[in-house]
Amino acid sequence: MTPTTITLLILLVVNMVTFMVVAHDKHKAMKRGEVERTPEGLIFFSAAAFGALGAYLAMIIFRHKTRKWYFQIGIPLLIVQNIATLYCLALLWPSVSLYFS
Repeated sequence: MTPTTITLLILLVVNMVTFMVVAHDKHKAMKRGEVERTPEGLIFFSAAAFGALGAYLAMIIFRHKTRKWYFQIGIPLLIVQNIATLYCLALLWPSVSLYFS
């Protein structure tokens, strides 16, 4: 496996986990009686740890956290941050930069 493939697999897994975390929180929110919800900080942390695309897709698909202004602004900004960080890593790590060129 090439470093590019490994990097893409890691990104896929992180985004899938973040997607499932948001989906699970939506499921808990719909139960109404359950108090143990996923902390918003955990969702933001997962998004900052390269899971922003998964969080955004889950927000749109499940219509979850879409009324909160800090999610409306924060998650798209974290997508930009994730892309910028990946770009900087690609510049520093030549074997991955082949994927971006």
